[in-house]
Amino acid sequence: MNIDHVATLRQARYPSKGGAGASAESMAEPDVIRAAHESELGGAACITAHLREDRRHVVDRDIERLAETVRVKFNLEMAATDEMVGIAEVIRPHMATLVPEGRMEVTTEGGLSVDKQTDRLTAVVARLKASGVSASAFVDPDEQQIAAAAQCGFAWVELHTGPYAHAWFRAGGDIREPRLKQEMHRLVRASEVCRDRGVALNVGHAINYDNVGPVARLDGLQELHIGHAIVARAVYTGLRAAVAQMGEAIGVREGGSVVVAGWEAAGAVKGG
Repeated sequence: MNIDHVATLRQARYPSKGGAGASAESMAEPDVIRAAHESELGGAACITAHLREDRRHVVDRDIERLAETVRVKFNLEMAATDEMVGIAEVIRPHMATLVPEGRMEVTTEGGLSVDKQTDRLTAVVARLKASGVSASAFVDPDEQQIAAAAQCGFAWVELHTGPYAHAWFRAGGDIREPRLKQEMHRLVRASEVCRDRGVALNVGHAINYDNVGPVARLDGLQELHIGHAIVARAVYTGLRAAVAQMGEAIGVREGGSVVVAGWEAAGAVKGG
């Protein structure tokens, strides 16, 4: 469960105006710590928060409090900057997922170009590992990027599922549509490369209740990192129920086997 957009809602009313600190007002409702607790009660096995350079939603105090209170896995999303690595060394989350950041983007819009900065990222991964933090790279489902991540020592790769989600929306979930089929097979191939390279597989970005089924069945998948769709549903249902409903969407079972309409015969996912 990515709780960034709980903080986005808070900051819309009580902005901290950037910087590394947070005013007293910016720690008002909704409280991201309570959101993390509700998510745990709903079944979330990992809490993710992205501390951006401009502190547009999550702020430093949030990360400090999450590190103290989260009772499941805590994943810190961050840019590979000296400032953020230093924070991770102090906070020591279970995992740090390195992502690219753009000043004008609403959310992360693409994967990290690991192959263009292997020396620097190798050093960052080594620093994190020395502090007991497992490192993950958020990358596009591209064999070259996965291979570079393995070379740098990343223990995890999180595949960027944005293009798949956009193709799903354009196709209305029709798996016969060529672009959607292409994007799904990109993810399948990338999952195979992760297995061959010995890195653990996560996925995330633009996953919602409608499109989660096929990606949840990728062979070797360890974690799905989902935030906005759950926070959006929670407006109507409450956060605990929204998390539980996503859990049901990830593994809807009928007669003991996962059912994802249309994908059983595709040969592209588990049991296919």
